[in-house]
Amino acid sequence: MSKQTILGRVTQLAKANINALLDQAEDPQKMLDQLIRDYTNNISEAEQAVATTIGNLRMLEADHKEDVEAASEWGAKALAASRKGDELRAAGATADADKFDNLAKVALGRQMQSEKEARTAEPTIAAQTEVVDRLKSGLDSMKSKLVELQSRRDELVARARTAQAQNTMLDAVKNIDVMDPTSDLSRFEEKVRRQEAMALGRQELAASSLDAQFEYLEDLGKSSEIEARLAALKQGRAAQSPA
Repeated sequence: MSKQTILGRVTQLAKANINALLDQAEDPQKMLDQLIRDYTNNISEAEQAVATTIGNLRMLEADHKEDVEAASEWGAKALAASRKGDELRAAGATADADKFDNLAKVALGRQMQSEKEARTAEPTIAAQTEVVDRLKSGLDSMKSKLVELQSRRDELVARARTAQAQNTMLDAVKNIDVMDPTSDLSRFEEKVRRQEAMALGRQELAASSLDAQFEYLEDLGKSSEIEARLAALKQGRAAQSPA
């Protein structure tokens, strides 16, 4: 997997708009679960790629350091050989002086080669350093997104469960409203009231009938007394008549 491919994937995932994705999803909870799995896998792959890239960069940096150190060492050797040649030439040992001057030239050549290799590696090191920095930043963003996804997922699940519980309760209340036992109670109460009214009516009727009977008996009693008085009156008048 190339570094550019990894860099592109990391950048794309790091810039993902979670809210927009959720708005487009038919089932946000399932989509979040899938996103969490994808993010986790991509983070793992990106970490391996970034680790490889960092390893390669460190190798380049180590080689560059060796080239810089080698150039410095060859420069020191060239200087030492040149000084020795100057000393020998001053002492009249021209042949030996030429030998050390030649050694100084060889050392200078090696120094120039090391400096060239170091300069050649520097743009590559700079580019690799930029890539590593961007990859690290992308990874940090991805990890932040993963935490956000996990938090949103937990929040969404909690909200879904709450909504489900509320809907269950509302369905239960709706069923209670449809089958309201108080309506049956009201009908039963009305029936009882009618029965109580009937009982009161019968009591009143019974009381009226009883009063009528007593009045009838009183009337009978009055009639009997009148008849008795009439009979007594007649008997009294008969006794007063001449024989």
